Amino acid sequence: MSAAASFVSRHRGELIVAALLVGGYLVAVNLPVEQLGWAGAGQGSAALLREYAREHVLTCLIPALVIAGAIASLLSKGAVVRTLGADAPVLLSFGVAAVSGSILAVCSCTVLPLFAGIYKRGA
Repeated sequence: MSAAASFVSRHRGELIVAALLVGGYLVAVNLPVEQLGWAGAGQGSAALLREYAREHVLTCLIPALVIAGAIASLLSKGAVVRTLGADAPVLLSFGVAAVSGSILAVCSCTVLPLFAGIYKRGA
């Protein structure tokens, strides 16, 4: 069995979820709002969905997921606990949080993946 086939067989469920998410995103980005024939609130909500998918997901959510993945996989647990743990110096913790927050547009949808990455590392 090749490495690719082994990977697919082990992660079939995650790959299906990822494919559904990417498919839903592509549908939302390419939503033909003007051709739907809806009027009023239906057309407005479809336009807002398309705008949200085009702007917010690409500029906020994707970078937050990438950074959370990098935190979870590249940083050691000791480094995260030293800088963001309960016993970390307050100025250091707030400094790291301030610099991190200034890089990303922070809203609830970006904070959750970031916090999950930091929590997974023990902070």
